[in-house]
Amino acid sequence: MLSSPGIGSGLDVNGIVSQLMKAESQPLTDLDTKEAKQQTRLTAFGTLKGALSSFQNSLSALSDPAKFNAVSANFSDNTLASASATSGAIAGSHSVEIQTLAQSQKLKSTSFATTSTAIGSGTLTIQFGTYNGGTFTLNPDKAAQSITISPGNSSLSGIRDAINQANAGVSASIVNDGTGNRLVIASQDTGLSNALKITASDDDGNNTDNAGLSQLVYDASTGGTTNLSQTVAASNATLVIDGISVSKTSNNITDALEGVTLNLLKANPGTTTTLNVSRDATGAQSAVSSFVKAFNDLNTTIVNLSKYDAATKKASILTGDSTVRSIQTQIRSAISDPLTTAGGGLSLLSEVGISFQSDGTLQFDSSKLSSALYDPTKDVSTLFASVGKTSDSLVSFTSATSDTVNGKYSLNISRIATQGTAIGNTAAALTINTGVNDSLSLAVDGTNANITLAAGTYTATSLAAEIQSKINGASAFSSAGIKVAVSESAGKLAIASNRYGSASIVSIIEGSGKSDLFGTPVETAGVDVAGTINGIAATGSGQTLTGTADSSGLVLNVTGGSTGARGEIDFAHGFAAKLNKLVGDMLDGHLIDSRIDGINSSIKDIGSQRDALNQRLADTEKRIRAQFTALDTTMASMTQTSTFLTQQLSKL
Repeated sequence: MLSSPGIGSGLDVNGIVSQLMKAESQPLTDLDTKEAKQQTRLTAFGTLKGALSSFQNSLSALSDPAKFNAVSANFSDNTLASASATSGAIAGSHSVEIQTLAQSQKLKSTSFATTSTAIGSGTLTIQFGTYNGGTFTLNPDKAAQSITISPGNSSLSGIRDAINQANAGVSASIVNDGTGNRLVIASQDTGLSNALKITASDDDGNNTDNAGLSQLVYDASTGGTTNLSQTVAASNATLVIDGISVSKTSNNITDALEGVTLNLLKANPGTTTTLNVSRDATGAQSAVSSFVKAFNDLNTTIVNLSKYDAATKKASILTGDSTVRSIQTQIRSAISDPLTTAGGGLSLLSEVGISFQSDGTLQFDSSKLSSALYDPTKDVSTLFASVGKTSDSLVSFTSATSDTVNGKYSLNISRIATQGTAIGNTAAALTINTGVNDSLSLAVDGTNANITLAAGTYTATSLAAEIQSKINGASAFSSAGIKVAVSESAGKLAIASNRYGSASIVSIIEGSGKSDLFGTPVETAGVDVAGTINGIAATGSGQTLTGTADSSGLVLNVTGGSTGARGEIDFAHGFAAKLNKLVGDMLDGHLIDSRIDGINSSIKDIGSQRDALNQRLADTEKRIRAQFTALDTTMASMTQTSTFLTQQLSKL
């Protein structure tokens, strides 16, 4: 390309072309201005989405019904005990006298010279239960544990380590009392029912003498061997609540007062302390305050993006934007409009102190919320959360989804969920002999395990406890969270899975004890609950019933009762659920994204226009420069001709 400033004429070609192209390039400047405006709009909608997302996050705390039914529990003397409560606790005060604390049993061995003194090898079996009148009754809820002591690990310290590594429900330590070293074995759980019975299968062939591993056996029942001695007896916590004597295995008591957990710290017999149970508004106040702040932050963002300054006559980037107006209007309407809540009652946020001010922000009167929370006739949780209220005490509302339609639903149960069982058809043999009838191979809920029963003569009840303990203690079952309950009736044993539904199956596969203990057992798989919600078949799984159609997402738990009509479920979404769905649709739908897509499309189109314009400007500059270069050349030639003629004429 020619770029001469003037070959011979002195014509400023570059300057002329530059000035002409400056005028030609004005549309390019206009495109830059348009793109900058679109980028600003894109940023504004991104800011709006972020503000909406922050507002939506504030709704999660309001979606938990327990937040509005929280209860606190406190003792007047917190040196004696502490307490906590769930939403199911009843407000009130109780007198409590703590007479004794629960203790775990502790046993000690005889004295040994050093911690490396060899004791003996074999297997220790630890069982948990209650000693009463010379009889040991097995705790069916605590599995027996066997610990193998190898010859290379048979020293006092080796046995201590083996016990601790077994996680068998006991701990072991060595105490030097000045005369020697004693092994101390302690039950990890307190209470009378967690006393220890320790037996040995001693490699020296004698399981009860005071030599080898049998030095560590302990059986305080009549005729039992107690080579260990007791230093602390297993005992229950005893207390008096409102004049009623209470005995519990643990100092952490969850079932004395409904919904209240007591943690006993110190006994003080003869002295009462007061337990106060009351509604706790702290969590609800915090959640509502956060909601109001989040809305006001969102409102500030919307105002800043869309306001018009009448004084300066200056508009904001989204002033008059229909999408912004729609978002603002929909959210304000959702907050202002009344709701029909589960069970009726509260229907407006203003009833709990949330109301609009003249500038469009929300204000919160916490005293109104407190008043509603402490009013037993009002259920604030229904105003915010998705709540279902059932008329049948054996039917409970578990959860719902945004698809669940508000309304009252009739419930009809055609089948109650059951547990898988295996029931003996003959009375069980009560004497268990090693290698004769002591083994069982079972499958429970799809998992297999083998168990070996302790030899001995049992009652039907104690045999049931022994079987339950061994099944629940089998590692294959315990690691899978599988448990059973074993019972007896007229001497016949029955095993029931703790699980409900069609996946609940108990099968006694084989074993030397199968015939003696169960004869030909009758094995029955569990069934799932079945029924209809509003006349439409629901889906059952165990004790859980899930709705379809309008009740889609509605989950109920049916824990018993009879078949047939089972009352109604009154379900409704509260404000938090309503707003969460509304904002979720705004964020996940096309309301904002379509605008963002449109802006991105405009920016892309501007880029295409810029590329085309740049190409046209390049072509134009090339053409103009060529024209003026040619003119410059012509003018230079004419100047030379003029000079020549002038010279020739001067010679005449």
